[in-house]
Formats: sequence, structure tokens, C-alpha cells
Amino acid sequence: MKITASGSEKAKARESAFRLLKLRPRSEYEIRQKLERKQYTDDIIDETTEYLKQLQLIDDRRFTKAWINSRLARPFGLNRIRQELKLKGIEDQIIKEELATAKETFTEDEAVLALAQRRFKRYKNIEPIKAKRRTYEYLVRRGFSSAAITKAVRHL
Repeated sequence: MKITASGSEKAKARESAFRLLKLRPRSEYEIRQKLERKQYTDDIIDETTEYLKQLQLIDDRRFTKAWINSRLARPFGLNRIRQELKLKGIEDQIIKEELATAKETFTEDEAVLALAQRRFKRYKNIEPIKAKRRTYEYLVRRGFSSAAITKAVRHL
């Protein structure tokens, strides 16, 4: 015999999800993970995520677009953005499609060069080779491609 969830449990789960969404947009996976940690049943989690989808409060494609735009503005590289989205439970196909769209307007070489020049200036009291290595490592951590980083560091 299956036990149905009480209305108060459903309401608590929805309220918990609304609080999460109030802070920032979330992927479906993130909502599910948070609700699981609060030990809601799978049925309540499924009902809550479906309810949020109907209200268009969670939409992984829209979340992905917004995440990419915010991260490119900082700027972060496409490799790091891809990894972050995977950790947030976004499907590979959505990531691939949205990153392809973002590449149409984002020129990695320009972003890497500008960031490299800013970072390199911080290391004015360090020998140039060491400063270039530190700049290179910084750009790798930011998730840029090694080809773009190498090209930018050569210009320093």
C-alpha cells in the first residue's frame, strides 16, 4: 500500500523550492538535490519540480542561457562554464547547443588577451617569465582554451 504525501509536506517542499529560487535561478537538478537533502520523498520532489516547471520557474535551457551570459561577462572561459553546467545537472545536449550559440557572439581571443594584460600588470615586480607563467595558470583556472591563452601570453 502506497502512502500518499500530506498536503502540508507538499506545501513545505514548494515553499523550500521558492526560497531557493528567490536567491537565484536554479536548474531542475539543483532543486531536486536540495529537496532530497531535506529528506522529502521522491513523489513530493517529482510533484514539486513539475509544479515549478508549469509555473515556468525552472527551465534548464533558460537557466543555461542565463548562466552562460553571466559567466562570460565576468569573463570565464567556455571550458569552465561547461564544467559548471555539468555540475548543475544540465544535459550535455543543452550545454552543447547553448555554448555554440554563445560562441557566435563571444570572441575568446579578445577576452583572454584583455584579461591577460590586466593580470600581467599585477606582476610588474616579478621577473617576466614568472609573471607570464602565473598569468597563464590564472587563465587556465578561468577555463579558457590553451590555444587562446598561449596566443595571449605571447603578446605580453
